[in-house]
Formats: sequence, structure tokens, C-alpha cells
Amino acid sequence: MNKKIIIGIIVVLLIVVGVGIFALTRNNERENHAETTKENSEISENNNLQSSNHEQNNNGNENNEVSNDLNSLVLYFSATGTTEGIAKQIAEITNSDITEIIPKEEYTTEDLNYNNDDSRANMEQNDTSARPEIANTINVEDYDVIYLGYPIWWGTVPKIILTVLDNYDLSGKTVIPFCTSGGSGISQSMNDLKSYNSNINWKDGQRFSGSTSNSNISSWINGLDINE
Repeated sequence: MNKKIIIGIIVVLLIVVGVGIFALTRNNERENHAETTKENSEISENNNLQSSNHEQNNNGNENNEVSNDLNSLVLYFSATGTTEGIAKQIAEITNSDITEIIPKEEYTTEDLNYNNDDSRANMEQNDTSARPEIANTINVEDYDVIYLGYPIWWGTVPKIILTVLDNYDLSGKTVIPFCTSGGSGISQSMNDLKSYNSNINWKDGQRFSGSTSNSNISSWINGLDINE
């Protein structure tokens, strides 16, 4: 066979093989590109899903904060600090102002000794006319809703709460009592408050322990129909 013809055949075969290899390489590149695009798409979708879940979780965490369109005040008396802790949580949850009822004569540990019949707290609770003086001035005029907090003494409100009702006009305002107690409920104090001033729009109150969680307090507040 002519040498030039053989060389020509070899050149043609090399060209055919080269074209085949090129086509195969391009096809592999297309497949790799498609797989990479798919993977990137899946990663993007996963990121979007995680972002959406993160937003939903954040929204869920924000449910503890209660929207309050009314002017509200948390007004509380706390001799040992237990009621104060609950009061601060309510103020934070409801975005309310907060004011402590400060006695002119602070209560000592001995004053709160319920085992001593002559202790100050026992004598006040047994005296229907007792009205302990308050050291600070309290603004109630600017508020539509008042959360009124106190510890339970002898099954009812401390007499300093009656001092507040005697000196500040809460008529027509919505007042929501809350109390702290190791065991006694709020019912008796609620009845006594309603009897003492029936011109106030009293809402059913709630008893808390000092360890009540923020979420439990939020649930109680969410269940209140303040606008009634």
C-alpha cells in the first residue's frame, strides 16, 4: 500500500479519536455542571428553609411578650422581695410602668414574725382600722389598667393595700390583682378588695409562687380579657 495513503488513514483515525475524546470530555463537563448546579440549588433551598425555621423560632420566642395598647401600671407592695420579682416580670411582659408601694416604716424580720402575736404584721392584720402610712407618692391618674401586687397576709391583703385604696381614686379603672403566697389562694383577698371598693373594675387575679416562670405569667396575662 502506498505510504502516503497509510499516513492519511492514520491521520484520519487520529482525528476521529480526537473528536470522540473531545465530545466525551464535553459531555462529562455538562454532567458535572448539571450535578453542581443541582447541589447548589439544594444547598440554597436548605439555607432558605433553615432561615425560615429560624424566623419562625424567633417569632415563637417573642410570644412571651404581650402587646399592650393600654396605659398600664404594675403597682406592688413587697416586704421580702418575692412579690417584687413577679411584679418586674409582669411589667416586662406587658411593657408597663412599675411603682413600688413603699411603707413609711419598713418591715423588719421581727415585724413579719407570724408566730409572735405581738409582731407588727399580726397586730395590723387583726386591727380593722390599721392603715400603714406610705412613704412615696403614687401616680395612678395616667393609667387605664393597674396590676396590683401584694403578698398574702393572714389569708388576705396587707393593710397597706387598703391605705392605697383610701388615698388614691381607682374608680372606673381596671385593676388586676396578683399575689404571692406559699400556699394560700387569692380568693379571700379578691372578695375583700371587691367589697372594699365596688367602683373599681376588678378582674380575677392570680396567685404566684416566687419561682413561677415567665412563660406561666405570660399565659395568665394572655388569658385576661382586659377590654371587657
